[in-house]
Amino acid sequence: MLITLETPSSRMNAHPAPENPGNAAVKSVAGPVGDMTDDPPNSAEEIDDLGRFLQNYIDENHEFLSWIGTSVEDVDNGTMTLSIPYDEKLTNIRPNAGPDQRPDIHGGIAATLIDTVGGFAIQTQLEEPLSTGVATINLNVNYLRPATGDLEATAEVVRAGSTVGVSEVTVESTTPDGETKAVATGQGSYRIFRED
Repeated sequence: MLITLETPSSRMNAHPAPENPGNAAVKSVAGPVGDMTDDPPNSAEEIDDLGRFLQNYIDENHEFLSWIGTSVEDVDNGTMTLSIPYDEKLTNIRPNAGPDQRPDIHGGIAATLIDTVGGFAIQTQLEEPLSTGVATINLNVNYLRPATGDLEATAEVVRAGSTVGVSEVTVESTTPDGETKAVATGQGSYRIFRED
């Protein structure tokens, strides 16, 4: 998966970034529009701005993530949490399931969450997260149990180097009776594309 959040004029932009308020040039995450910084986003305001930007990006520019209901739940320096609500359109067909059994969410949805949140988390560690793209170079998913409720994936950056970043992710699901359990774990490695 290629994740690029640059402006539409970018040479590597697979998915154009949404227009920012006031049409100011967004070079990096900052407090007020136009306030540029070369430091990774680490103030609460900068992190909140990144979270809002990513949610807008998902809603306006990424049809698949939007269609499955992806929401940005939490963003911090080096960690991120995304969620997807339970929806029967995302489930497996279980012909032998009883009428009281809720269908399981397809494993590909958990894999999508692992891939996406891992890449976004890497971007929180970069000097210019909005103008630096990442592409998945390796993805490992371990399924622990069926997911029968809302999904929430939390990524933690293991390393964000000059060209490669690595994130570890845990996906949890809330059961119909309200219990939360880990349903998958994963690790993603991402190629980092920095501006020249």
